[in-house]
Amino acid sequence: MEKLKVIVSERIADEGIALLKKELEVDYRDGISRDELLSIIDQYDALIVRSVTQVNEELISRGTKLKVVGRAGNGVDNIDVDVCTRYGVLVANTPDSNTISAAEQTISLLLSSVRNTAWASRYLKEVKWDRKPFRGVELYGKTVGIVGLGRIGSMVATRLKSFNMRVLAYDPYIADQRFERFGVEKVEKLEDLMGQVDFLTVHTPRNEETMHMIDEKMFALAKDGLRIVNCARGGIIKESAIEEGLRSGKIASAGLDVFEKEPAEGNPLFAFNNVVVTPHLGADTFEAQKRVGETIAEQVIKALRGEIVPNVINLPTMVSDELDYLKPYITLAEKMGMFYYQMAKAPLNKVELTYSGPLTMNETEILTVAFLRGLLHPVMAEKVNYVNARLMADERGIVVFEHKEEQSTRRYKNVITAKMFGNDYTLELAGTVSRARNPLLVEINGYETENDLEGYVIIVKNEDRPRVIGPFATALGDAGVNIASMKTARKTKGDIAIMLLNVDNKAEDHVLEALGKLDGIVGKPKLLYF
Repeated sequence: MEKLKVIVSERIADEGIALLKKELEVDYRDGISRDELLSIIDQYDALIVRSVTQVNEELISRGTKLKVVGRAGNGVDNIDVDVCTRYGVLVANTPDSNTISAAEQTISLLLSSVRNTAWASRYLKEVKWDRKPFRGVELYGKTVGIVGLGRIGSMVATRLKSFNMRVLAYDPYIADQRFERFGVEKVEKLEDLMGQVDFLTVHTPRNEETMHMIDEKMFALAKDGLRIVNCARGGIIKESAIEEGLRSGKIASAGLDVFEKEPAEGNPLFAFNNVVVTPHLGADTFEAQKRVGETIAEQVIKALRGEIVPNVINLPTMVSDELDYLKPYITLAEKMGMFYYQMAKAPLNKVELTYSGPLTMNETEILTVAFLRGLLHPVMAEKVNYVNARLMADERGIVVFEHKEEQSTRRYKNVITAKMFGNDYTLELAGTVSRARNPLLVEINGYETENDLEGYVIIVKNEDRPRVIGPFATALGDAGVNIASMKTARKTKGDIAIMLLNVDNKAEDHVLEALGKLDGIVGKPKLLYF
């Protein structure tokens, strides 16, 4: 029988290539040109890339035999997952193959920067023997702050505790049990963390919330002589703020593996002797690259066999009647999950999901998994998928309960209800699928509505009286934000009501702040994205 074919367009470990060759015909073309790849992609059943090859509609539409795209690495920034899903192409990556290496690189940069190792080495080789400029500090007895207590952050915490350090952490999306498990003190606000620590390391995804989350304002709250490390993503710690802090003495040293612009060349931070830099080496160990190569090879082989793929990113077009019927409800469940962490920066302890109506005649496990993927995606980005979503929820201390009702008590035939319980915040949602098979929110915290879950949605509480809604809509228009649709709801006449607005473009934070100060508006509006 003729072997299926895979093309590998970028370098992966030899062990990965060897695994592929056991079952597939392998075309290893590291550095292949874009034009050549486009001209031959229709010959292959699978494609393996790293970060350079752009997997977009131009490429996927020509890959008429493609069944799977494997990303040998953590993110999928260079892969248009939506396009792959539309064409029925599975996307898989290797999110956890480099966690140990990334944690160890963090420790390496921390030690190197606080002991001036790189500077001393360069000075000794080029100038002379002289110890005076290079006096460092000990980790023993000091306080370290960790921003992000996921897998890498928790590994760093474990290792730094062995230095007899006091370990604090800020992660508003992690349950208290995880802090207790790793013996880490929980800090509720980033501002409070900044004022207590001698060392700071970040381990979060880069997104709108985390980009420049450590900036000049945060450094102003810190002790003088703070020492920082970033092995996560460039830009989480604002580079211009680092430069300013180094010049003023607010920052005593920095260890940086990632940068806002990569490749990083001529970066002004390179001029400082007390800054240790490496060219994004967090995952670049022999062991990590071996794991990445072997893991992505195994994923691709499983996909081509039709087996479960451990790190599948997307859910390709379905073919069975049952899954085709459930497809819009899967989308609905995932988008309902995306609400919680966009509404509240608070740990989530429990989720209750209720499926009502004829949809319960089908297997609803995929709906629960889709909900959990949507729930965790805003805070875990590429690390959560349809296969590991339950495990990830469990690791974060989220207990999930599921119920089924043969008949819906609401006026809709099929309904998904989600109740989410945090320490100080509870959110209840109900959703259904429209006649056009689009996801529709029909209730939020007891307020009945009908809103499309697509693009940007603004949610705001308001006093139920005249001259509130009109000025709000006018102010939004004055800010250049176009309203596509608006729904208002109330529970009792004259009480607090709610507005949900689908808008065509993003309302910036300063616009939301100003809207929250309008007469009759209760609190700052929330901007959600689906």
